[in-house]
Amino acid sequence: MSYLLGLSGSLRREATNTKLIRAAAASFGGDFQIGNLRLPLYDGDLEAESGIPADVQALADQIAGAQAVVISTPEYNKSISGVLKNALDWVSRTEGAPWAGKPVAIMSATAGRAGGERTQFALRHCMMPFRPLILQGPEVLVAASYEAFDDEGMLVSPHNQKNVDELMAALKAA
Repeated sequence: MSYLLGLSGSLRREATNTKLIRAAAASFGGDFQIGNLRLPLYDGDLEAESGIPADVQALADQIAGAQAVVISTPEYNKSISGVLKNALDWVSRTEGAPWAGKPVAIMSATAGRAGGERTQFALRHCMMPFRPLILQGPEVLVAASYEAFDDEGMLVSPHNQKNVDELMAALKAA
């Protein structure tokens, strides 16, 4: 079974990054899953005592089984969110290199006016050791994200929707 996997760097119920992933999934078409990033904090002692937690292995398996992955992250202190970095660290400890060669699209929705340029740069840097196929564009940088979605979670700006559509077409073709 082939599907698009979405990873949101924000855990909030009404997270604009999760809304952005849902918009991307609608544009991509087909089956869609959202990965669970509610994982324990990475702890080498925990790993040594208990092995890879089941939720971490499930996430690694989702990544490995996906046709492609779309990651949307807020910008926290000029970088990616802790929850996303923690998930990347945990998945890096699993067997089989689930990210290797995987087509990955990066997006961001932030309250600030730059739309997450710094977080996207930081995420690309964090992903390099895993050797995914990270698309270089088009960039999807949703600024003032608190006003970027309507009550149904749809993007308000045709410009933002156009960028999402173009990025998803590129991801589908990768």
